[in-house]
Formats: sequence, C-alpha cells, structure tokens
Amino acid sequence: MLTPIEFKLLNLLAKNVGKVVTHSYLTTEIWGNNWSSSMASLRVSMGNLRKKIEKDTTNPVYIQTHVGIGYRMNQL
Repeated sequence: MLTPIEFKLLNLLAKNVGKVVTHSYLTTEIWGNNWSSSMASLRVSMGNLRKKIEKDTTNPVYIQTHVGIGYRMNQL
C-alpha cells in the first residue's frame, strides 16, 4: 500500500512517462514552494516507492534516477 506522498510521486511520474521530471518540479508539486528543504524527503520517499514497486532496487526498471536532475519513469 502506498502512502499519500508515494502515490503523488507515482502519479506525477506516470503522467510524464519517458520524460525526466526534475527534483524541483516534484518537490514543488508535493511539498510546495520551499522545495530545497524537501530534497531529503524526496529521496527517502522515492526510495520507499522503489521498494514497493521494483523487484530489485539496486537495478531499477520502472523509475530511473538522473543524478542532479530528477527521475524518469520508463515505459514498459
């Protein structure tokens, strides 16, 4: 079962399948304008989401990290 934040993350990524969604966009959409203080929360929430949807979190298939930019959900 997903938490409300994990659901929002998954929903935002699913609406942008194949596109890199920036850290700032995700944090602003979920936590509001003060996104810089939410980066740690984003990383933790994304890690928790991956644990729930990926078979192997060390080799993610569904959600890819683009270091310094954001995340991309792959179309399968």
